[in-house]
Amino acid sequence: MMHPTYSPPELSIWKGRASTDQAYLHENILPLDLGAPQIQAATSLQPALLGYATDAGVTRNSGRPGAAEGPKALREVFGRMPVLKNGAQTLWDAGNFICPDGQLENTQEGFSRGIARLIQNGYFPLGIGGGHDIAYAHYKGLAAGLERGTRLGVLNLDAHLDLRKPDPLPHSGSPFLQIAAHCAEIGTDFKYCCLGARRDANPQELWDRASSLNVMLIERPELRAATLPDVIQTIQGFLDTLDALYLTIDLDGFASAYAPGVSAPSPMGFTPDTILPILEVLLESKKLKSVDIAELNPAYDRDAQTAVLAAGLFHRILSDRRLF
Repeated sequence: MMHPTYSPPELSIWKGRASTDQAYLHENILPLDLGAPQIQAATSLQPALLGYATDAGVTRNSGRPGAAEGPKALREVFGRMPVLKNGAQTLWDAGNFICPDGQLENTQEGFSRGIARLIQNGYFPLGIGGGHDIAYAHYKGLAAGLERGTRLGVLNLDAHLDLRKPDPLPHSGSPFLQIAAHCAEIGTDFKYCCLGARRDANPQELWDRASSLNVMLIERPELRAATLPDVIQTIQGFLDTLDALYLTIDLDGFASAYAPGVSAPSPMGFTPDTILPILEVLLESKKLKSVDIAELNPAYDRDAQTAVLAAGLFHRILSDRRLF
């Protein structure tokens, strides 16, 4: 039965340059309707986009609205990118989960079920936010879709720790505290690494909470060329404790020169050149099971710059021969 917050894929969004050999992504999109009683099982690992088209959690967290349009903005630029022979040759569009009534919890539940269904049918989810409250829904769905006993961890590229308490409702600043509670509820370890957190973006309360929860922290000043080998070694140590990894990328972690289209931009963020070698390590591990990008806010973007950054990160994953 179709979840009330589900919106099926709209292939009309996908546009771009025409070719004679289907050279671009928009020419290689297939619809995947999660509202159907059954969906086609993938015979090999296949990438599937799933949108989280809501910024209700951002509004609850006193942020700037606009991220509800993030999934549409990313698809519009992603479709123009090329298909490379060493990566996935087809991209499935599984539609969006929306939040028409402000009831964020219903949207999260639907998205979580959607992620679990994709995992169980052999797909590699690429989630598109929307607020960073996507992370709680995504993790919960991934944990449900993987085999019982899988040691699942999350690596968050972000300026913020997002360990705030619901106040009183969950929001875009609380997903990892909710994940910690969910782990306790289902009897698994909370394995969380936050990469890029900034002292000017998190109150002391959150640093203390991160310490009490044994969060692995790699702060923004460590993300520079001179210390990158040490950072990579730390991440590899984190990966060694896991069977499966969920990567979530909050675009406000990037410097605003690269990502102006977010709710909380700052020039103090990290750069794409710093993140790409880390992404390479995650892909090399073969433990990466799903990815999402959060806080894409086209209302504040410049020339779709942030959307292109987000699509470029997805494209790097999509074109990796070790995955697809």
